[in-house]
Amino acid sequence: MSITKHDWTKEEIIAIYNKPMMDLLFEAASIHREHHDPNVVQVSTLLSIKTGGCPEDCGYCPQAARYHTGVEGNDLMSVNQVKAQALRAKESGSSRVCMGAAWRNVKDGPEFDQVLEMVRTINKLDMEVCCTLGMITENQAQRLAEAGLYAYNHNLDTSEEYYKEVISTRGFEDRLETIENVRKTNVTVCSGGIIGMGESIEDRAGMLVALSTLNPQPESVPINALVAVEGTPLEEEKPVEIWEMIRMVATTRIVMPETQVRLSAGRTNMSREGQAMCFFAGANSIFAGDKLLTTPNPDVNEDMKMFEMLGLNPQKPFTKVSQPKTVEAADSQFAPLGEKPKWSRPGHTIERNVEASVKGK
Repeated sequence: MSITKHDWTKEEIIAIYNKPMMDLLFEAASIHREHHDPNVVQVSTLLSIKTGGCPEDCGYCPQAARYHTGVEGNDLMSVNQVKAQALRAKESGSSRVCMGAAWRNVKDGPEFDQVLEMVRTINKLDMEVCCTLGMITENQAQRLAEAGLYAYNHNLDTSEEYYKEVISTRGFEDRLETIENVRKTNVTVCSGGIIGMGESIEDRAGMLVALSTLNPQPESVPINALVAVEGTPLEEEKPVEIWEMIRMVATTRIVMPETQVRLSAGRTNMSREGQAMCFFAGANSIFAGDKLLTTPNPDVNEDMKMFEMLGLNPQKPFTKVSQPKTVEAADSQFAPLGEKPKWSRPGHTIERNVEASVKGK
């Protein structure tokens, strides 16, 4: 049994990424089989519970209010709407529902209370519940844990160095602090990033250094290929080559052997053969459904056909970590504190982000 290493260097990870493809695949697949069932893949459904109008300037995101992408903003969904979507997801084979809200950070109040009720409702359906709501405090993380949250997603996106070329409205350290706040609870951590934003291989390795040196490492690491959306600053970026995706998945598997590696955004541009190579290289989770928040995703029926063809089986819920208990709102031990944390606003200028915000007006 291999021992998880927490002191990876950028140079070591670059050397792995650049190995001859056959050597890389063999090593990654061997490690994958040591820690996971190679014929089981988790199926998750990503649900945008509050779409558009985000105040951030993330260069890849069509939900940023300052860009002109045609995304229609929607108010927070009702608990009943979310329950209906979760039941549909469960019927189609999903074991996890991931709820995303286009917020900079969580604010105590009626909307957050509503999200907590969504978490309680889905957990009672015997499905894993994940949320991605922006930055959160320790108390807010504890309230989510009480409600029955299984995982919290907060992606690092890229290396700390390249992060400054993509986002100017919040700092990399805020991402790490949010992960640290989640770690103070029994909620698992989901954190990964995006390739294809113009970053170098060194930046991809830098992101994996930041994730792999966390102790414990994240239980879940999504690897996204940029979906270049018209109107965003990154609309002209070239699609990621499938070989880059395979290399990134394989490297992530080697560096974080026990983590679930999620083959996330960008699958619509991947052939079944390409996706099969990613599964062989260590990916063992996908998002199903026709949309990932606002960007296209393969139809769930097509995914099930691919699973049948490859002999893959959907992972059952709570396979890795046992189901959390749900504490009802009336019995909560954590009251809202009305916190107003000072999350950073670096304030530097990213020219392409400014240009995209002006374009189309």
